[in-house]
Amino acid sequence: MRRRTGRLRTAAAAALFALGATVLAPPPTAAAARNPDQAAHDYCEGRCADILPPGATGNATLVEILGNKLFGTHPEHSTDQLAPYGALAGGYQSLTDDTLTQFFNDASFGVPDGQVGKVTAPRDDVTITRDKKTGVPHIKGTTRYGTEFGAGYAAGQDRLWLMDLFRHIGRGELTSFAGGALANQGLEQQFWPQAPYTEKDLQQQVDYIRDHNGERGKQAMADAQAYVDGINAYREQSKNGRYFPGEYVLTGHIDAITNAGEIAPFKLTDLIALASVVGGLFGNGGGGEVTNALSLLAAQQKYGAEKGTEVWESFRERNDPEAAKTLHDGSSFPFAVKPAKAEGTALPDRGSVTPEPLVFDRTGAATTKSGTPPRDPVAAPKKFRKLEGLFKDGVLPKGSFNPNQRRGMSNALLVSGKHTAGGNPVAVFGPQTGYFAPQLLMLQEIQGPGISARGASFAGVGMYVQLGRGQDYAWSATSAGQDITDTFAVDLCNADGSPATKDSTSYRYRGSCVPMEKLEHTNSWKPTIADPTAAGSYRMQVFRTKYGTVTHRATVRGKPVAYTAQRSTYRHEADSIIGFQMFNDPSAVRDAKSFQKAAQHIGYAFNWFYADSRDTAYYNSGLNPVRNPAVDPSLPITADDAYEWQGYDPATNTTDYTPPAQHPQSVNQDYYISWNNKQAEDYDSAGFGNGSVHRGNLLDDRVHALTKEGGVTRASLTRAMSEAAVTDLRGEDVLPELLRVLGSKPVTDPRLKTAVQQLQAWAKDGAQRRETAAGSHTYTHPDAVRLMDAWWPLMIESVFKPGLGGDLYGALGANLAIDESPSAGHGPTGAHAGSAFQYGWWSYADKDLRSLLGDKVQGPLAKRYCGGGDLSACRDTLLATLAQANGKTAAQVYPGDASCKAGDQWCADAIIHRAVGGLTHDTISWQNRPTYQQVVEFPAHR
Repeated sequence: MRRRTGRLRTAAAAALFALGATVLAPPPTAAAARNPDQAAHDYCEGRCADILPPGATGNATLVEILGNKLFGTHPEHSTDQLAPYGALAGGYQSLTDDTLTQFFNDASFGVPDGQVGKVTAPRDDVTITRDKKTGVPHIKGTTRYGTEFGAGYAAGQDRLWLMDLFRHIGRGELTSFAGGALANQGLEQQFWPQAPYTEKDLQQQVDYIRDHNGERGKQAMADAQAYVDGINAYREQSKNGRYFPGEYVLTGHIDAITNAGEIAPFKLTDLIALASVVGGLFGNGGGGEVTNALSLLAAQQKYGAEKGTEVWESFRERNDPEAAKTLHDGSSFPFAVKPAKAEGTALPDRGSVTPEPLVFDRTGAATTKSGTPPRDPVAAPKKFRKLEGLFKDGVLPKGSFNPNQRRGMSNALLVSGKHTAGGNPVAVFGPQTGYFAPQLLMLQEIQGPGISARGASFAGVGMYVQLGRGQDYAWSATSAGQDITDTFAVDLCNADGSPATKDSTSYRYRGSCVPMEKLEHTNSWKPTIADPTAAGSYRMQVFRTKYGTVTHRATVRGKPVAYTAQRSTYRHEADSIIGFQMFNDPSAVRDAKSFQKAAQHIGYAFNWFYADSRDTAYYNSGLNPVRNPAVDPSLPITADDAYEWQGYDPATNTTDYTPPAQHPQSVNQDYYISWNNKQAEDYDSAGFGNGSVHRGNLLDDRVHALTKEGGVTRASLTRAMSEAAVTDLRGEDVLPELLRVLGSKPVTDPRLKTAVQQLQAWAKDGAQRRETAAGSHTYTHPDAVRLMDAWWPLMIESVFKPGLGGDLYGALGANLAIDESPSAGHGPTGAHAGSAFQYGWWSYADKDLRSLLGDKVQGPLAKRYCGGGDLSACRDTLLATLAQANGKTAAQVYPGDASCKAGDQWCADAIIHRAVGGLTHDTISWQNRPTYQQVVEFPAHR
């Protein structure tokens, strides 16, 4: 058996060995005496560090899953990065460069001789060396094929079940694979409509990459095939050796006694499906124009067309002058701007919009759409009874993913060498991808012909390191979210010439009535040991047009239309592989400019950051379509050749794209920050929420101060990130204005006076959600935090709803949620997800209160709302809502869930790794920081 973390009593260990008689672990591999990776060129000289909780190992046999449930044990290296990651929240204040390794891994190339652990050689031309401390795979090949084969084999070793799960999510086949739990149904119903493909569509994308990118395209697909071959080699060996992930037994794919059954082979088209999931979650931008139209109509209904549009635009904050920007040097990069007089806008008639139905022909348990569906439990062998119902609530917890909600995540802090203690740039950056067990990302080092990199890759598409470091440079990304998706209104028609209705399935395209293409997918399931949901089935259906897939139907000026979503990366889910290939190639990336050139090959909407010993750099990637400058991309557009994307070819979903020079970019700005904030002046925000208060301000204020002071170090920049990670945005940037309004007159009520004093003390102490001491599970200002959590939603509603009216308030709430505190299960990332304070009405409250207080406000709201614009009335509103909040108990503010008792404030905030398989992990204190994170300072260059 594999060695586990923790200690087992002799009897417990014996019991596990007995249970493993029919489901074996892989045979032990002898440790090597030397390190096969010493030859790689490493110019970081020990100053590169990284971390990715909970651990490198993501697979667990059935025996190991059972051990986790019975005794809390874990497979070796599955949880050893969790404790140092979690400890930073309480240890950052005393952090020095010398103590960074207490919280991060050494990210140097290779493995020191004394740290060489297991070595695997799946072929003669590749070795996979795992270090003793973390078990991260260091892949070294002597041929290109062998190198990529090794990367695939290592991915199989660490993430086989996860990769299998996500290829089925991407294909819209989750319920058929993992069971019919309502959460599984919901997940595939969210993802498949975003990227519905036939097998032919998937293969065409493989062919397109190979045939349209020269030698790099051919090499990319050869690398991908070698990677798939490596996955399949491990898949077959682990199945035959009976050390495959135990989830395959629990979900009915393999018999635990006879070993009958199959893990289906992976193929290249699976990588396209996997890429569609990753890109859909983190690399898309735009869309939502129908929802925008509905809130605009509500504003016009409330205030009239002219004033209503003015009010709506002030909430839209497309190009807010007070927004935190990554490029703060005044440079302008106009994109997706609002025209002076828009043409081709296709607003729906009021009350006419209906969402396009997706699910049909429900049978069995699928007829239950809410609550608990009927269950038909499958009895497990007695020794495995503890694992019955493991996935009864879904293989992924409800709310884990929703591609329909914007998921701008990840942050970056970079300081130019002019302002650092060592004279070299310093960077602290990484992707904020949520917390899962196993993690969606996996750490690896790949060394082979034309490849030299260490870092993180999404499991299943990890033939290259996607975020990490090369020989003398490091790079990372944040989700950018610029507008690469538009909504078109296609006129409906009937082929027989009869009058069209909203249900018509043909549409007008360049003068002809053409049928929509119907894409269908039928899923069925039966109960398993893990998921007792009774047998059921349903059919998913999406209509596809030459302007994208149908999302809604409506009437426009009385004529029936279908609204479609046209995404520039549709049918190009994995084209970005070329850019990632270049990032890993030391001959392709030698400096800041060559890095920016490589980033131009990334089609998804990302902000890319780079640091070497001399330079820092930034580049915003994405297939930005060239639009008719007269259209408003924030609203639905009439589907007419005059208003479609310029140079658009519906057969390949290609178009003219804005040239690289028009993408926000820079080299050696004094510092860069990004937390999914606005990129640059005139680079219009695709969604609501980029205003005067954004979580990017938490970084910008701190890094600006550090840069001004000078002498920045890796530790000081990490401290800035960590302090921001435990700070309440509302408390730091809006509470001061709230307290000013409250303090405009003395507060005489004793209870309210105490509440105000608690909030004042919290604000003075930094408005942090931080433990009194590591492991105390009690915040330093628990009453103030509770007050803010209870007060904010009450205050926002009482301030804005009376003036806006219920309809407009609700419509704007659909554009932008009012709050996203760490404990808010309703946020875009769900509860216990770490990421917080991106989406909320903080800017609206800030601008409204500052206007009322007589402060200078650039880009103010079109009306004043608090107290109807009267300071005294506003104060009364704030006091009344504060009194309501003060009357709420901790149990009311934090009602508890499956993981936390009611009233447990710390637990309500805390990060819980969501089980995507059979293993669970310890809860850690809340931090709002990247999941995978690097701290780098290169002192030398090639």
